[in-house]
Amino acid sequence: MRLVPPMQTVNMLEAKSNLSRLVAEIESGQATEIVLARNGRPVARLVPLLAPGQVIRTGLAKGLFEVPDDLDCHNQELAELFGAAP
Repeated sequence: MRLVPPMQTVNMLEAKSNLSRLVAEIESGQATEIVLARNGRPVARLVPLLAPGQVIRTGLAKGLFEVPDDLDCHNQELAELFGAAP
């Protein structure tokens, strides 16, 4: 079981002064999320683009199903139902 570090909240002034350190904490996995606050109110989150060890997997279902040739045959009808057709 992997322990998740506690969420850290940082005020804007501290974040501006220590941005490099905060980003380093995110990069190293020392912190998984840092909340930025203005006047004590959370306004943004600093999170990693990918979790440590996470890999983006594309084509995961390749070969498991076939897309029918007539997949788009009802596009105009659906657009009209949702009021998006001219």
